[in-house]
Amino acid sequence: MLMHTSPRHHYHDAPKHFNPDDNNNNNNDDDTAVQLTSSPVEEVVSFTYEELNKYDGTYDDSKPILVAIKGTVFDVSRNVAYRPGGAYHVYAGKDPSRALALSSRNPEDCVPQWFDLEYKYKTVLDEWYAYFQKRYDVVGTVKSELFRLVRDRQ
Repeated sequence: MLMHTSPRHHYHDAPKHFNPDDNNNNNNDDDTAVQLTSSPVEEVVSFTYEELNKYDGTYDDSKPILVAIKGTVFDVSRNVAYRPGGAYHVYAGKDPSRALALSSRNPEDCVPQWFDLEYKYKTVLDEWYAYFQKRYDVVGTVKSELFRLVRDRQ
């Protein structure tokens, strides 16, 4: 019987507290070292909302399609649903945190303000965030005083 296994990519298998310089780091289940191909910090870029809007797939085919959730920017380019004409294109080039929390595809809901939502909607948003973290590469953050305040609280 063949089993499907996911390939290991870059630093994605390393725990958040992973330190490649720590020789006592025995967090790998299979006792093999995780090799970092690049530093995750060097890859993260800060976007303004205006800059993020240019990554919706309609302005320049050479640019990736990006979606932000709770201020974290993900590259969703490989999913055709985010391309122009796709079911989720309404989210492309935006931070649609509110829309995802409300399970809405209305353009007016595609805004980053989600703090005022009820707990049940925040839970839905957290589930979307976890899903995106597992499926897509994080490529940046949104430059916003709103998200800086939230990150400082955590």
